[in-house]
Amino acid sequence: MKTTISAFRADLGGIGGHLRPSAKVCSAVSDYVRSELHSLLKDTDISFTGDDMTIVATHTQGCNDRAVHEGLMEALRCGARQAAEEGLYGAGQDLYREAFSGAVRGLGPGIAELCFEERPNEAFLVLTADKTRPGAFNLPFYLAFADPMVCAGLLLSRKLHQGFRFVIMDVAYAAHDRVVSLEAPQDLYDMAALLRSPERFAIEAIFSRTTGDQSVAVSTARLHNVAGFVTGRDDPVAIVRVQDHFPSTGEVLAPFAIGPFVPGFLRGSHAGALLPVRRNTGVSFFDGPPIVSGAAFCVKQARLTDAVDVFDHPFWDHAAQQIAEKTVSIRHQGFFGNAMLTLDELSQSDIINIIRELDRPARIPL
Repeated sequence: MKTTISAFRADLGGIGGHLRPSAKVCSAVSDYVRSELHSLLKDTDISFTGDDMTIVATHTQGCNDRAVHEGLMEALRCGARQAAEEGLYGAGQDLYREAFSGAVRGLGPGIAELCFEERPNEAFLVLTADKTRPGAFNLPFYLAFADPMVCAGLLLSRKLHQGFRFVIMDVAYAAHDRVVSLEAPQDLYDMAALLRSPERFAIEAIFSRTTGDQSVAVSTARLHNVAGFVTGRDDPVAIVRVQDHFPSTGEVLAPFAIGPFVPGFLRGSHAGALLPVRRNTGVSFFDGPPIVSGAAFCVKQARLTDAVDVFDHPFWDHAAQQIAEKTVSIRHQGFFGNAMLTLDELSQSDIINIIRELDRPARIPL
């Protein structure tokens, strides 16, 4: 019987703005999971990154199971109701009011799922980011799965030597899910041409070319309208199976020491360096910065081990200092140039209307 890992992620409301959920919100989610979903799920882990809650659940129901998805959605709604009772900012803002129809995708939460036959030693990571978009994982995963300068296993292990297949989504294509499948190393340049634009393209999945097994699932969602407004960009979660015929844990984590500049930050409108942080860390500076936290697990018969906080180590304290300096540097540039996103990316903000108002006969036409 296959094991399924389902990761659901949503902003349920924050204390003092978009900073972090309250202890009561966290308890409301965990209490519902423990009391109402114990017969459906094998195991769970609940945490937050920034102001977003993440439920990691293991079960044997397979991907896209209606009962599992509905149960996890209701757990998040319990947290949102608690946030509303406390008057938290943005309570339930990621949970839209459409009735559940068997498919949660498009109703708000970020969802990543993997279904597989367990290996004798099944190790995996769950990586969660806040104040950024799914494309924030593009560079770290490209380096971890396609660059032998980072992934030494591509050179040292026959199990990895054939490379990996990447499934990449065009998140700005609104009509339907538009994806392209590219293989490393043959299509490296084509992959780079897409992945260089994290605001437009995002890795959705990665598969081993040796076995065909899936290693990576990311909560990538295209832009679409829900209840009249655009959704589907922010605060991703990724599940990454590691070791054996996949990159090692260390090879997946190493690229995060770069702190790549990613879109997001305050109002989702600025660029900032992606900062690795410990689990259950909120945000602060400029409603950010963009952050990523991670947990490592092993799973046996769909039962989880304790979580290991992968960025809770002295090395990452050193890396975080350098990454924070990058963010401060670009923030000194304020609104100018690459410090903010392009007008196309800001099309849902009021700056477009402001510019239109300036384009009048009494003014210099823009």
